[in-house]
Amino acid sequence: MQRRTFLSTTLGAAALALAGCGGGGDSTVAATPASTDVTSATTIAALSTQLDAIPPATLSESEAAALVFMREEEKLARDVYQLLYTQWGQRVFSNIAASEQQHMDAVALLLARYNLPDPAANAATGVFTDPTLQQMFNTLMAQGQTSLIGALTVGATIEDVDIMDLEQRIAATDNADIALVFGELMKGSRNHMRAFISQLTAAGVTYTPQYISQAEFDAIVSSPTETGSI
Repeated sequence: MQRRTFLSTTLGAAALALAGCGGGGDSTVAATPASTDVTSATTIAALSTQLDAIPPATLSESEAAALVFMREEEKLARDVYQLLYTQWGQRVFSNIAASEQQHMDAVALLLARYNLPDPAANAATGVFTDPTLQQMFNTLMAQGQTSLIGALTVGATIEDVDIMDLEQRIAATDNADIALVFGELMKGSRNHMRAFISQLTAAGVTYTPQYISQAEFDAIVSSPTETGSI
């Protein structure tokens, strides 16, 4: 991979339902599709309620581009994890893929709010309009198909990139609604990182961060799972 810059009461009730979404470990009981759909709908409805309380602000070109890009980057994560679950059958992938769908839905709220085009609308699995994300998907899938350790390393890498991209975009916006959504995505991505690193550590494998700093990585994996994330 060449790219170094890859880029309320209602919410409280949703947070309780989401407390188990971040870990994604194989020791958890897999949620049924119906229960996952209900949880996701509740979560997105709660986030939408929070956004309704924030007046829309003027959107710069860079902020608009960030929203479009993050929608596809979250799709990349979802698509990779779904495919890796199909190949390896490890629940960590299916659990986190469901969370990534919520991340996609969260960004979609902002796309609709600002009448921006949705690059993921009706897009097939593994197909992206952004050429960098398309190449990233192709590269990561090739790695993830080599072995289960390779697949878990791909998971850690995706979250590594995602955390960096979200941090950069949060720092570049003064729009409260974007900061809210991206902040929630960040919590989820840190939880996903913890889950993949836990799996790798149990297998005796050390992951070295490629995008965030070693200090930030160490702080994430040594801290508890965050509740109330999407």
